[in-house]
Amino acid sequence: MRKTLAMITTVALGAGLLAGCGANKNAEGGANAGNGGKADEKVTINVWGMGEEAKTLPVMAEAFKKENPNITVNVQALPWDQGHDKLLTAIASKKGPDVIQMGTSWIPEFAEAGALADLAPYVGQYPELNPDNFYEGAVAAGKAGDKYVSSPWYVETRVLYYRTDLLKEAGYDKAPQTWEELSDAAQKLAKRGDGKYGISIDPKEQSLGFMFSRQNGATWFTEDGKPNFSDDKFVEAVQYINSFYQNGSAPKDLGLDIIPAFKQGILPMFISGPWMIKLIQDQAPDINGKWTIAVLPKKENNISLLGGSNLSIFEYSKNKDAAAKFIAFMSKPETQVKWMEQTSSLPAATAAWENDKLKNDEFYKVIGEQLKAAQPMPVIPEWAQISDSYLKHFEVIYRSNADVKKELEAFNADAAKLMK
Repeated sequence: MRKTLAMITTVALGAGLLAGCGANKNAEGGANAGNGGKADEKVTINVWGMGEEAKTLPVMAEAFKKENPNITVNVQALPWDQGHDKLLTAIASKKGPDVIQMGTSWIPEFAEAGALADLAPYVGQYPELNPDNFYEGAVAAGKAGDKYVSSPWYVETRVLYYRTDLLKEAGYDKAPQTWEELSDAAQKLAKRGDGKYGISIDPKEQSLGFMFSRQNGATWFTEDGKPNFSDDKFVEAVQYINSFYQNGSAPKDLGLDIIPAFKQGILPMFISGPWMIKLIQDQAPDINGKWTIAVLPKKENNISLLGGSNLSIFEYSKNKDAAAKFIAFMSKPETQVKWMEQTSSLPAATAAWENDKLKNDEFYKVIGEQLKAAQPMPVIPEWAQISDSYLKHFEVIYRSNADVKKELEAFNADAAKLMK
């Protein structure tokens, strides 16, 4: 689905983007084109949204037009697996949308390719874009160096799902609070009998290894920017994860649909995002009241992964001011609450969490609390390849119980090569 940054750069070079970007910005609607398409003129802006939820964007576009009758918004909903390639084509041709929905993992590579405009000049005119309005981790995901290239739109994070009834039988009246308690609870649950486990830790989810290492206080890069993935703190975290597979409290090969396994008690704990709440409620209503969610257990901290989507202005848009006004509208807390009601996507604007539904719902309260301790993956173009490399080395560790230190030293060497 994804192409690497090298492919982006190749396409961009072929079109003269990197060679001629500075010289052609005015002619192509670049840095000085922010004055084009002023919000008080009649303009049409094109918005590219990704995934199924983007099909709901026209509803929000109509609400925006009621407040801004001079601006027409055309929405094109793209499948996630097609959006990346279409953006590559747009970069090469310097013709594309005015507003782009960006998955947070895409931002580094497209920012480096010069495709995303800096939003900082618009903050004074549109205070809804002020980074102070959003969760800190969401803002970090939208930055490329010192440029603010993508405004937070909606967020998600990872929390612990658990069966309250089965945990109580294992001696836990509440969710495990620490790494030690999580391991203890998982082992006790796994002792219920053959075919039963304590927790599901998806070995193919690369973010989990990095998330646990953060909780252990690992520093992924040295002060001079070199990878530091064989540091003792990172090693300890991976050893901890591996222990669940080796002692039988987590399955090495899932082969199980998580919701039926959760319902049947085969996998009474797992780590996932907020989208699972409604799926469990809809697909396993007979265990309602027997499960809930909690913030992640703590080691030095309980930092979770932060994901979601942001909104960016395409660098070659000729309607940047109108585009900024649309993004500002989508950034309003009240707009983000309406979007949540339409799509179940969680607001990135912290003020939106004062909404009664978010404040009083037992699940949303937990997610809101975890979002205070959630950070994105590093905002660097090489990250996708680095995380893929981690998965390859981690598979050797959990499948053959290989020496963690040696395997992570090999991973660190691979990461260093990728960063060169």
